[in-house]
Amino acid sequence: MFGAVFKGVALSACLSTAAMATELTTFSGPVSIAEPPKTVISYDLGVLDTLTALGVDVAGITDPLLVPALGGLDDGSRVKIGTLFEPDFEQVFALKPDLIIAGPRSRAQIDALAKIAPTVDLSPFSEDIEEVVLTQTRELGALFGKEAKAAELTDHLSRSLDELRGLTNGAGKGLIVMTNGPKLSVFGPGSRFGWVHATLGVEPLIADVEAQTHGEAISFEFLHEANPDWLIIFDRTRATRGDGPTADETLDNELVARTTAMQKGQVIYVHPADFYIATTGVRSLQDTVDQFIDAFRAAQ
Repeated sequence: MFGAVFKGVALSACLSTAAMATELTTFSGPVSIAEPPKTVISYDLGVLDTLTALGVDVAGITDPLLVPALGGLDDGSRVKIGTLFEPDFEQVFALKPDLIIAGPRSRAQIDALAKIAPTVDLSPFSEDIEEVVLTQTRELGALFGKEAKAAELTDHLSRSLDELRGLTNGAGKGLIVMTNGPKLSVFGPGSRFGWVHATLGVEPLIADVEAQTHGEAISFEFLHEANPDWLIIFDRTRATRGDGPTADETLDNELVARTTAMQKGQVIYVHPADFYIATTGVRSLQDTVDQFIDAFRAAQ
């Protein structure tokens, strides 16, 4: 799962089971909403990414926003509602939202937020990122009367995923490497980035990587000896706007340079905010899929 299990989400009476209600698949089960919310805020940037792609506006944004593609929302017209982890409850209360959307990074605040307004946990409900993104896009499209746009976005993503899986099939084994300043760690199947293998079809180089939150620590020697055909590189420092060397600086190493992936130019530096922060947004996942398609096409 993309996040840890949470139980006992509090929901307002405004979320009803009326016959004409729209149903959302939440982390704790289905929730029906009687009518489209007029004032919405989201503490999940994947959901915010999808809402923005659908053309649904929000009343407030988290600070920092962290996702460059969503930077246009920070134009001074929307209230700053705190960080992904720590809401500004006074601002939230003042907005009088009809719906608050929470996610993995804001899960600890759900009970407090639910005392202000109806709150739903739209953390991923499944290990299958394709199912999560397609479902959330369609359901949010239905909730806000954006069904046509949702169909356009989901059809495009589905076609792209089919194309990508055709390209990755038999194209070699890949390894997901995270750089965090000078530190290296790897991720494999069953990890938070296991969808690169399960959904995008990249054959894993190593099947038994220890599935820790920030991956299994490795050395340059390990990378050299493992010798992946493909390197999928994620720069956590850039994603979180931290200090320290960037991924290309960290990996500027003779041992790494001699790997098959580096020798053949089969290296994908994923857009870090899309890959890590807004992972389950429909535009974000499309962006990642497009990066992979371009790379695997070029290698043919």
